Amino acid sequence: MSSSDIFIGETIGTAILILLGGGVCAAVTLKASKARNAGWLAITFGWGFAVLTAVYTSAPLSGAHLNPAVTLALALKKDGIEWGDVPIYWGGQLLGAMIGAALVWIAYYGQFQAHLTDAEIVGDAKTRAKAKSVEAREKGAGPVLGIFSTGPEVRNAVLNIATEVIGTVVLVLAVLTQGLNDSGKGLGALGALITALVVVSIGLSLGGPTGYAINPARDLGPRIVHALLPLPNKGGSDWSYAWVPVVGPLIGAALAAGLYNVAFV
Repeated sequence: MSSSDIFIGETIGTAILILLGGGVCAAVTLKASKARNAGWLAITFGWGFAVLTAVYTSAPLSGAHLNPAVTLALALKKDGIEWGDVPIYWGGQLLGAMIGAALVWIAYYGQFQAHLTDAEIVGDAKTRAKAKSVEAREKGAGPVLGIFSTGPEVRNAVLNIATEVIGTVVLVLAVLTQGLNDSGKGLGALGALITALVVVSIGLSLGGPTGYAINPARDLGPRIVHALLPLPNKGGSDWSYAWVPVVGPLIGAALAAGLYNVAFV
């Protein structure tokens, strides 16, 4: 794979991942959406199908890492990818995540406007600080931040990182043992389906505490877009938490790659 193939493939694939994954979060969250309040099952399966679509689309170009944690694990894996390709993968993933988040905003533009100007959601000028939205009550987070990025239900950095590490270890071990193509440097056709189902499983079983980022680009790129978009009454982007879904998955990826090299190779 050439550097341009890697960058283009990861950009397109991660954009699709975030468009569909963030899209289901918007569908469930926004007040004027037909899918409002569809619940956690809709979100977990929506993200699983997002992974499936994104991997099948981008695998021929880049191997469909779509996640800096997966890229790190494949660089640490014996006979894995070249370290010189890691920044190319990461750059495409971050750019793609930002593009995907912007596309979610465009697709749901009317719903964002209606939601964020509704007094029941954000309060009026006098009561905005007492908004009913759960996200709005979170320190530093606005009422639609959960569409773009993750946040903890119980804010404890050690526990939150531990949750992200554990979830990422499960994901990366599944990718390394079940999901790779013949070259061992990206996801294969069957691996795409396996990985998508693993993501659903992680969401259902381990997603409750932090929203299961398990992907630094998936969280950081859309959080940047949330900070930049001209959304009315959007509130903060919770930058005090933003390092957790970046550091946790990278630690988890390193641990999973080490375990794989010791136990499976």
